[in-house]
Amino acid sequence: MKIGASAIEKWYFRGKAESNRFFAVNRTDLTLEPGKVTVLTGRSGSGKTTVMNIMSGLLTPDGGKVLADGKDLYAQDDRALSEFRNMHFGMIPQGADVLPHLTVMENILLPQGICGRRNPKGTDPAGKAQKLLECMGTGQLADVRAGELSGGERRRVCVARALAGIPDVIFADEPTSDLDDENMQIVLQMLKGAAEAGAAVLIVSHDSEALDYADVRLRMNSGVPESI
Repeated sequence: MKIGASAIEKWYFRGKAESNRFFAVNRTDLTLEPGKVTVLTGRSGSGKTTVMNIMSGLLTPDGGKVLADGKDLYAQDDRALSEFRNMHFGMIPQGADVLPHLTVMENILLPQGICGRRNPKGTDPAGKAQKLLECMGTGQLADVRAGELSGGERRRVCVARALAGIPDVIFADEPTSDLDDENMQIVLQMLKGAAEAGAAVLIVSHDSEALDYADVRLRMNSGVPESI
C-alpha cells in the first residue's frame, strides 16, 4: 500500500493572537512506498511524531490530505477510519503500551480480534506471533502477564504486535528505545524484513543506527522533513 501526505499542516496557538500560531508540521509532502523503509530523525519537539500520527490516521491535520492507495483517510468517519487502520496499519507506539492484565500472547493477538480480523492473509496468527517472539528472544514469555515485563520486553511485545497482522504499512515511533545494542539490531532487521516482504515502513528514531536500514532518510527541520 502506498500512502502519501499532501501539504499537511498541524498548528497550535501560543497565547490568544493568531500571529502566535506555531506550526508543528508546515505544509509537508511525504510518500511512503511499499517495500521501502523511511527513517525520520530530528531533535525532540521537531514534529516527527506529529507527522507519523497524521499519516497513521491518529491525528487530524489542520490542512492537507493523507491518501492511502487513493483513499482519503480523514474523509471517513471515526468508525470507518478505525477499521481501516486496524486492517492495514501496524503501530509501534513510543510508550511501549501494553495491557498489563493480559498475557504477552493476548496482547499481540488483540488487534487481530477486532473487526473480525482473526486470520490475516491466510496465516496462523498465534504461530506467527510465537515466531516473532522467538526471533526477539522472548518466546518463553508468551503466557506471562504483560504487567510483569521489563521496559525492553514490553517494547519487543509492541514490535511483535505490530508485525503479527502482516500490515500493509508499519509506523514505528522510537521502536528501539529501552533496547540494548543486540536487540536494537534484531528489531531493525525485522522492520527491514517487513519492508522486503512488501510493507511500507516509517521509523521515527533518535538512534543513528536506524539510518543504516533506511531506503529514504529524512530529518525534521522547522516542521518539514528534509532529505539527508
